[in-house]
Amino acid sequence: MNVLKIVVMLMVSISMSVWAKPVQIGDLIQVNLPGEATLNQGFQVDKSGRINLPEVGPTYVAGYEEDQLQTVVSSALSEVFRDLSNARIYVAERQILISIQGYVRSPGEYTLPESSTVQMALYAAGGLRPGAQLNKLHIKRGKQNNQFNYKNFLDSGDDSALPKLQSLDTIFVPASPLVGNIEQEFDAAKLANAGDSADSQKAIKVFGEVNAPGSFTFKPNTDLVDIIMRSGGVTRYASVEQIRVISDDNPMIFNLKRYLDSGDESLLPRLTPGAIVFVPKMEEEIKSGANMVYVMGEVAAPGAFESKPDATFMDILANAGGPTRFAESRQIRLIKASGRVIKFDLTDFTEGLGGVRPPKIDNGDAIFVPEKTDMNEKSWLKIAPDRAVNIIGEVVRPGRIEWSDEMDLMDLLAHVGGPTLRADTTSIEVVDSERKVQVFDLDAYIRHGAKRSQLPNIAAGSIIRVHDLPQDPSDNKSQWVRQKSDASIYVFGQVNAPGRYRFTKEMHFLDILSAADGPTGEADIHNIRITHRDKSYSRVSKLNLSLYFETGDESLLPVVTTGDTIYIPEKDKNWLDRSKESTVRVLGAVNKPGRYVFDDNMTILDLLAEAGGPSEQAYLEKISVVNMSCCQHHARTFDLIEFSKTANFRSLPVIRSGDTVYIPHQRESFMSKARDSLDDVLRIATTIVLIGAL
Repeated sequence: MNVLKIVVMLMVSISMSVWAKPVQIGDLIQVNLPGEATLNQGFQVDKSGRINLPEVGPTYVAGYEEDQLQTVVSSALSEVFRDLSNARIYVAERQILISIQGYVRSPGEYTLPESSTVQMALYAAGGLRPGAQLNKLHIKRGKQNNQFNYKNFLDSGDDSALPKLQSLDTIFVPASPLVGNIEQEFDAAKLANAGDSADSQKAIKVFGEVNAPGSFTFKPNTDLVDIIMRSGGVTRYASVEQIRVISDDNPMIFNLKRYLDSGDESLLPRLTPGAIVFVPKMEEEIKSGANMVYVMGEVAAPGAFESKPDATFMDILANAGGPTRFAESRQIRLIKASGRVIKFDLTDFTEGLGGVRPPKIDNGDAIFVPEKTDMNEKSWLKIAPDRAVNIIGEVVRPGRIEWSDEMDLMDLLAHVGGPTLRADTTSIEVVDSERKVQVFDLDAYIRHGAKRSQLPNIAAGSIIRVHDLPQDPSDNKSQWVRQKSDASIYVFGQVNAPGRYRFTKEMHFLDILSAADGPTGEADIHNIRITHRDKSYSRVSKLNLSLYFETGDESLLPVVTTGDTIYIPEKDKNWLDRSKESTVRVLGAVNKPGRYVFDDNMTILDLLAEAGGPSEQAYLEKISVVNMSCCQHHARTFDLIEFSKTANFRSLPVIRSGDTVYIPHQRESFMSKARDSLDDVLRIATTIVLIGAL
C-alpha cells in the first residue's frame, strides 16, 4: 500500500512538473464538462494563441500556466454554462506548429509533438525531394533566419548541430543549383558523373586522363590525391609525372609518381577554392624524354607540342590554335621548367606598345592563357590585387576592375557604367597607390574643359569612392555622417520638411527654401531669421518674405552659404517669444484682449477684428491709442461710432508696432457717471424721507 502511494505521488509530481510550463501555440487543450458533448474534447491553440470553444467563441490561452488556464477558460464558459463545478481544463498534449516549405514532397503546416526534431519534421512533410540542397537548410524564427548543415547530421548522426524546434518555426529546404530553372525529373546518377559540386566558383575542376572528370566540392584539408580519387583515379594513359595544377592563379607541375615513391607530403600542391587540375595524356615522346612544350587554358587546341630549336613563342601559340574569344590575352603566363613565371601581354605586343617582345621558349616550358574576367564575376580570385582598382559607392556597377596603365579615371567611370543619379560627383575620393587621398570635383572638371592633365593619378591598387546624396530630409538621420557639415545648410521652424540639406555655391536662398518644401500655413514669413556662421563674428539677418513677394526686390533676399541656419517662426507663438516693440497690445472691453502681431498693411480695424471685436459694454466713442516713438509718447482718442457713419479712413489713427489700444467700458462715459450720481442723490433723499416718516 505504501509503495502504491509513493508511485501515485511520483506520477502527480511528474505531471505537475510537465504541465508547469505555460501554454504555447500548437498545444492541445482538453476541456471536460460532464453532460456537454460539444466540450468533452481537445482544442488546439491556433497561431493567434486562442482556442475556439463551441457556443463561446475564441478564447486566448497562450502563455497561461495550468491554474491560469483553468480560470480563464472557466470564466469564458461561465457566460454560457451555469454549473461549472465539475469542469476540468488541462493541457492534454504538448505540440508545436511547424511550417515546412521548399524542396519537400508535401510542403505545408504540420502539428508535431513538442519533442520533434528537424528530421521528424521533414519526415512529416513526406521527406526531401531529389535535388534538395542538404547543406544549406534554413530555419526562420520570427525575424531571424538561421542556416544549418543537414548533410553533416546525415554523415555523422550528430544531432547537436541541428536547431531545436519551437512553435511557429518555418523550415525552408532550398533546391540545389544543379537543378535547372525548368521543372524536370532529377537524375542524381547522371550528375554524379560530372562531379558533386554545386558551386562553380569554389569547385575544384578535374579534367584530362581521369575516369570521372568533373567539378568537385572544395573541402578544407583536401589534397590532390583525394581529388584524383574522387574523380575515379587516373586512366592507363595518364601522364602522372606532368599533372598541371592551377591554384590561386599560380600554375605548377606535380609529379604524382615522385610523391608515391617518396611519400613526402611537402610535394603535394596546396589546393584553394576554384583550383584546376589537368592530367595530360601520356605520349611516347614524353616517355622517351622528347622536347615538349605545353599549352593550357583558353586556346583553341590545348595540349603538348614538340619544341624544335627554332620554334618561337608565337609558333607554339599558333600551333595551339591561338587564344579563344574568352582568353585574357593581357595576362598570359609562361611557366619555365625551373618554376619561374614570366608574364606576357599579347595585346601590347600586337599593338606595338612599349617594345614588348615574346619570351623565349625552352624545353619543358608551359604556356597558360587564363580566362577573361567576367565583369559580373564577384570572385576576387579572378584578378590579383596588384593589378586591380577598387571602385565603391554610387556607381552603376561597383567592384574590382582590372587596371591598365593606358586608362584614366574617366575610362574607369565609363567602364563601371558611370555615377548613379544619387551620386555626389563634386567630391569623389581617390586613394592612390601611395595611400594619399585626393578629392576630385567631376562637375567642375567637365565645366572647365575636361583637360586630361587635371585628372587624379590612378594606378593598380587604387581605391575610388563616390559618395551619395541624402534622400528624404525627413528620414536621412542615419546618412548625416556621410554628408559633410561644411557642405550643408540647416533649415528649422515652420517648413514642411525641416532638416539638413546639401548646398552648393550655385544655389541661393529660394533654392534651399523650396528644398525644404516651403513654409507651412502657420509660418510667420514676415520675421524669418538667418544665422550666418561663415563669419568670424556673430551675424543674424532678418527677412520679410512677404515684402519680397509683393515687390519682387531681389536685394531683400539674404546671401546664404554652407553652415548657415534658416529659422522660420510660427505665427501664433507664445507672446513671451516676441519683444514688446514687435507687437500691439489691445486692452479693455474686447472679447480677446492681448498682444497681437502688427504689420504696416493693417489698421486699427484689423487689430480689433483679431481681438474678437468690442464687447457689448464697450464705450466706442472714446477708444484710446497710445503711440510710442523714439523721442516721445503721445495718445489720441478715436470715435468708432462716428467712423462707422462717415467711413472716413483718414480719421483712423496710425498704428505702429509697440503701440497700445484701450477700449473703455460704458461705465466710464460721462452719461454713465451722471446717471450714477443721480442714483446716489435719489437714494439719499429717499432715506431722509423714510427716516422722517418713522
